[in-house]
Amino acid sequence: MAVRDDGLARRWLVGVELANTRSDAPDAPKQAAVAAALGVSPALISHWEQGKYFPSDEQIRGWYELCRAPRSQADLLVELTTRPEGRSWLSRWNDVVPDRHFLRRYLGLEGFATRVSYYAPMVIPALLQTPEYAAGITGPSARVRPDQEKLLVDLRLHRQERILDGDLRLEAVIEEDVLSRPIGDAATMDGACRRLWELAHLPNCTVRIIPRSVGRHDGLEGRFTLAGFETSTGARQAGPVAYVEIPNDAVYVTKQDHVTAYTRSFESLMAAALSEAESFEAIEARFAV
Repeated sequence: MAVRDDGLARRWLVGVELANTRSDAPDAPKQAAVAAALGVSPALISHWEQGKYFPSDEQIRGWYELCRAPRSQADLLVELTTRPEGRSWLSRWNDVVPDRHFLRRYLGLEGFATRVSYYAPMVIPALLQTPEYAAGITGPSARVRPDQEKLLVDLRLHRQERILDGDLRLEAVIEEDVLSRPIGDAATMDGACRRLWELAHLPNCTVRIIPRSVGRHDGLEGRFTLAGFETSTGARQAGPVAYVEIPNDAVYVTKQDHVTAYTRSFESLMAAALSEAESFEAIEARFAV
């Protein structure tokens, strides 16, 4: 399976796993206790949990042993830290998503995630957009500089390649009104719906539509994304992360009981949506005659 590496996102995810393993341990040891057990400073423990540096293989295994967590899970995390680190695939877009940009970490995670689940109440998700639709979303935005519009569209299209190559499993629940909301002209919307229909037929892509007739459901609080991380054999390599975007910022939900709440909400949305065949029909109904 092809992945796109990003050291910044990998360090952050490893730090999240270490922090969660410590806080979820039976006695939830303090950072100072872990530092004493590993023979390092408490400051270094904090830096590891913040994703500033990778611990060594043995330090990770020692951490998991102290927290009475499975050795097998430590080994899987070690594999995540020992991948050869080169230039990030995002370096080409540093001008539009620099390291401190709220979206930067999510994009890095998406590059090596194995599964992404979207709830999209307003627009077609970025990984399923046409160039024209992406330009229509990006162009008029007060948050995007005119000289960066094309770069952002190129970035969205580049992200889609993992879907087309079968390297990323995508699930998307989309509100029916999204299919009718005019982004660009009629030709743009026709092309966007046709592209959505085509991608929905890929074996690694699931698209379900929530009809207007559905009243209250678990997505009324707004859009969110879940990213999952498994090995090629399906073993959990790191806990899933929920990503919630707000104007000019984002919230990364990493505590697993909170992420589970988002997972259950997504499952509820899938249950409320039309069937796969009915969703195909709902999309096709928007094709221009």
